[in-house]
Amino acid sequence: MKKTIYGFFAAAAILIATGCNKYLDIKPKGFTIPEFVDDYQKLLNSLTLYRAVSSYPVFLTDDVQAGLENDVNKSAGFSRYALFKRNLYTFAGGQVMEQGQQDVQWEPSYSHIFTYNAIINNVMKAKDGSDAEKRRIRAEALVGRAYEYMTLVNLYAKHYDAASASKDLGVPMLLSEDINEKYNRVSVAEVYAQIQKDLDEATPNLSVRVPNAYHPPKSVGYAFLSRMYLYMGDYQKALANANEALKLNNELMDYKIYTTKKGTFGRVCKLTDSTAFPEVQKNVETVWARLTSSSNGTVYAEVYATEDLIETYKRNLPAGAEDYRYKLFYCDGTAQFGTAVLKFPGRVLWASYVDANVGLSTPEVILTAAECEARIGDKNKAMAHINRLRDMRITNNQALTAANGEAALRIVLDERRREMAFVGPNRLFDLKRLNKDPRFAKAVTHKHESQTWTLPANDNRYILPVPPRVLSMNPGIPQYER
Repeated sequence: MKKTIYGFFAAAAILIATGCNKYLDIKPKGFTIPEFVDDYQKLLNSLTLYRAVSSYPVFLTDDVQAGLENDVNKSAGFSRYALFKRNLYTFAGGQVMEQGQQDVQWEPSYSHIFTYNAIINNVMKAKDGSDAEKRRIRAEALVGRAYEYMTLVNLYAKHYDAASASKDLGVPMLLSEDINEKYNRVSVAEVYAQIQKDLDEATPNLSVRVPNAYHPPKSVGYAFLSRMYLYMGDYQKALANANEALKLNNELMDYKIYTTKKGTFGRVCKLTDSTAFPEVQKNVETVWARLTSSSNGTVYAEVYATEDLIETYKRNLPAGAEDYRYKLFYCDGTAQFGTAVLKFPGRVLWASYVDANVGLSTPEVILTAAECEARIGDKNKAMAHINRLRDMRITNNQALTAANGEAALRIVLDERRREMAFVGPNRLFDLKRLNKDPRFAKAVTHKHESQTWTLPANDNRYILPVPPRVLSMNPGIPQYER
């Protein structure tokens, strides 16, 4: 496909992300508009769509400990963090981004949505190709749009609550590639309803087998719905969809065959031949591959783990056992990425240098199934799921048991935190949803030298604000007070 196709959609997407009300009413001169199935397929294959999530929201969570003012590891030095990261870490009220600064989650997400809308609304009119092929491309775009809205609504709005979702501010919902469409902020309930509609419509037309993991197979529909229903607190439907997804993809990889060496990417490698930890698209656990964004996408070697998170890795660990998620992805007290050896006694640095899948994966589906079994089903099935996952992560593991559903649930939630630490904004989403339950509600405390900041459960500062650059183009967008 000609680059001009990408150029037109990229330019239009930037304008729609910032809410421009006027663009062009005629076909732009010098640009090619998609007309054939291959044009739409190539739009869908764009690498920009694959990089979907930024990790900077982790600075709001209980997993992150900032470095010292003049840290031996310069990347983690508190004063070296971008201002918006310090704003998040200190739970500052009001705006997070500076005037004119791009929000590397909001704007790319709406750019992606523009592309997906163009495919969804036009591919069935393509001049060639079979109806089945067109429906499959459209279905993949529906999954992509649903994913972007799921990310946006969980970052920039209150967590879904059936009692208030129809009134709580969601995010602007755009379903057209027409950049003159009004930029309205709809309710949380409306966003979730659209996500469900997109997924229900997409799933029957997805392929069972796909050419690579960046294309969503049929199992994605079930896996995605299991995540959506979990966030909504509908555990019966979340469990049903998780079980369907696991029938189609139930594979796990064994972390215990890996070790670490000096360096950054490739640092985690096989014991036998130093082969690097598998890339997301080649990992058997990947249901649907999505990567972190190229800008502020990761926090490698930028943050230390909190004592609270470290303690979680020790909990329920049998004598003589070792959790390889901790062993492989963190540096305890010392690190060497080049020639220099960095020493930070008593602290643990997040330094996986392994691209995490922020799309959908088998471990997440297993954890969803386990959580739902613990809540409304069979505690023994919940523990069977957890023990299977732990056997692939922990040396000398011993099966855990639970006296009742509540005990099983606490074990599952600990396992979820260990497995998904620093994977995009997942921990923030979990904090927001668990804060709705008094049993798990938690105030997050951050420290930096002599200063301490606390974020109470359910505080509006868990919600990212609409960035100033967007507000400057759309001053009427209603806001949460934070």
